[in-house]
Amino acid sequence: MSPPTPNVEPVLVGRDNLVWMIPTIPGCYVAIDPGEAGPVVDFLTAQNATLSHILITHHHGDHIGGVEPLRARYGCAVIGAEADAHRLPSLDLTVREGDRVALNRQLMADVLEVPGHTLGHLAYRIGDGIFCGDTLFGFGCGRLFEGTPAQMWSSLSKLRALPDDTRLFAGHEYTLVNLDFTRSLDPDNRELARLRHHFMTILDDGGFTLPHPLQLEKAFNPFLNADNPVFLAHLGLTGLDPVTAFATLRERRNHF
Repeated sequence: MSPPTPNVEPVLVGRDNLVWMIPTIPGCYVAIDPGEAGPVVDFLTAQNATLSHILITHHHGDHIGGVEPLRARYGCAVIGAEADAHRLPSLDLTVREGDRVALNRQLMADVLEVPGHTLGHLAYRIGDGIFCGDTLFGFGCGRLFEGTPAQMWSSLSKLRALPDDTRLFAGHEYTLVNLDFTRSLDPDNRELARLRHHFMTILDDGGFTLPHPLQLEKAFNPFLNADNPVFLAHLGLTGLDPVTAFATLRERRNHF
């Protein structure tokens, strides 16, 4: 079991982007995918804190828009994919699969390459959390803007192999709409109905559906079950290989 990631706080940017703020030393935070600077500055000001690092998962503007103004204000180190360095803000450190970044003396960020949504997409495993940007969402996954179904299936399989108690920190609050898609595949599933009510209550109270355990995703996320013969038979997809089944599910989600 991995040590818990300490006191991670979400900062909402726009309608549904989530910037994850991780404390390192007293008065200091790491920001993951700051799409805008303002909400992050407001959070840090309220905490009387500063920013030590920015970790970037991928190059899309809603994940990097705040990087340069935050660097200018706090002098923080910016870290991102070696493969995507040409289309990211200037990086102080480039990383790739298997690299480990020290955020303080005890807290490490292990780097995973998870292409599919984009070709240079990264995820960071920090403590008991996986910070995976737009690769894996609550009950969903990212669109394939650059990668192939085979790449995305491989990336999702890599994330699925993490321990059940790993906590999912995705880049967007998309759980409810993804859960509605999941229920459309299995409308009589009472547990999915219960989960929707549970998450709806959290959102109505002003909270967030994330993080939650990866075990929940392994059980119910359709994109993590593209090699599950029982699940595929239920959908009339018997005989499809996992990549083809994944691509079929992704196309259905695109038009949901």
